[in-house]
Amino acid sequence: MEAIPANKATPISLAQHTYWNLAGHNSGSILDHSIQIWAKHVTPVNENTIPTGEIMPVQDTPFDFTTEHRIGERINNVPGGYDHNYVLDSGDEKNGLKHAAKLKDPSSSRTLDLWTDAPGMQFYTANYVNGITGKGGAVYGKHAGVCLETQGFPNAINQPNFPSVVVQPGAKYKHTMLFEFSA
Repeated sequence: MEAIPANKATPISLAQHTYWNLAGHNSGSILDHSIQIWAKHVTPVNENTIPTGEIMPVQDTPFDFTTEHRIGERINNVPGGYDHNYVLDSGDEKNGLKHAAKLKDPSSSRTLDLWTDAPGMQFYTANYVNGITGKGGAVYGKHAGVCLETQGFPNAINQPNFPSVVVQPGAKYKHTMLFEFSA
């Protein structure tokens, strides 16, 4: 994704918001999927799900996916479910991209590996999806998909300790993500 501000400094943080369910679009919940996220920190949120500016270690919390865990294993310990920005601060690199996440479905054996050059990734478990009609008339409910949105940190414009999302006039914002699938 690319953008170039024409004449004013502009906050830019584009995100791709695909809902993934590796078992198939009409297969129910993603709570049995497992995920590993290469991040040792998250940006906690307030009651309105806006990041507070804190950068919190994930170790020994329900946010710790530094090793593979089922998504549903600890989701009930997170009020509302997962909708949090992970600080991509660990993991392998390939072609200038960081390994952000590995998502697996046990029923289909499908795997998604996500690589990016963005500093953060929003991990969202479709907590507010309820009765959405989709492909082929399928009705999607809560936790029917998972989003892995590589991006700048949400609320970065108001948090001086977050990486800046302001792009100067004429400068190019560029954000790359690579999705690799296997079975």
